Amino acid sequence: MSDAAAGLTAAQVEEPWVAAKARSARRARSPVTGEGPVFAGVLIAVTVVFLALFLILPLAVVFYEAFRNGLSAYWAALVEPDARAAIWLTLIVAAIAVPANIVFGLAAAWAIAKFRFPGKSFLITLIDLPFSVSPVVAGLMYVLLFGAQGLFGPWLGAHHVSIIFAMPGIVLATIFVTFPFVARELIALMEDQGTTDEEVALSLGAGGITTFLRVTLPNIKWALLYGVLLSNARAMGEFGAVSVVSGHIRGLTNTMPLQVEILYNEYNLQAAFAVASLLALLALVTLALKTVLEARFNDALPGKARGH
Repeated sequence: MSDAAAGLTAAQVEEPWVAAKARSARRARSPVTGEGPVFAGVLIAVTVVFLALFLILPLAVVFYEAFRNGLSAYWAALVEPDARAAIWLTLIVAAIAVPANIVFGLAAAWAIAKFRFPGKSFLITLIDLPFSVSPVVAGLMYVLLFGAQGLFGPWLGAHHVSIIFAMPGIVLATIFVTFPFVARELIALMEDQGTTDEEVALSLGAGGITTFLRVTLPNIKWALLYGVLLSNARAMGEFGAVSVVSGHIRGLTNTMPLQVEILYNEYNLQAAFAVASLLALLALVTLALKTVLEARFNDALPGKARGH
């Protein structure tokens, strides 16, 4: 074959690819719906106005009211004994609930993604239960179980064990409303990854724990951190379930959201917005970390598990 014929053949082979690439570029530049730039501008404007009214403006009001009387008044509201007790209780509850969710999430995801067993679909449904049950109903369930007139209440009272209107009840309610986050993130990713890596490790003589620590855990570490962020944010901001089981005892069983409610009902707006600003700051930090994880480690995060 001559050089000219070879060159012609290469051009003929390359031409459909170039044409397809050009068509794809034109489709990327054109709107999917076929509408013009005016319609796109209206949609963007509606989105921006909605976010400004229902997200940015409320956040701005919270921080404005918190600092309106100056930094000294803001700090005085945070170091007030009841406020400090609420902050510490919130941190302690989160410090217990989040590790419990990590253990449960890892165990549940490992079992669901790596094994086949009867009732697997039912277990997944149970994990999703807190997404469909009102937090207030969840708190009421614990009252009916562990309250003074509940199923286990008389036995607990006879043994001087307090769950409802005490920290154990707050921890249980918080775990209930937060445990799907870690599990759901890990289940989606581990199902996508399959079992090939673990099978190779086991065939090379690695044990179950070694396989988990050296193969599975490094593959899911960013999804695990992603779930932990979501779980921690929900644990610190939970109101409904905790409100039912806490008893609203000032300085003892009030978390930060409950303390905000009490201060606001007492018309102590400075202190209420000061504590609320801490929760808002936590939300902003969580959102920033979440965005960084999605931007830098997008391939290691399960796309179908996002959207919580």
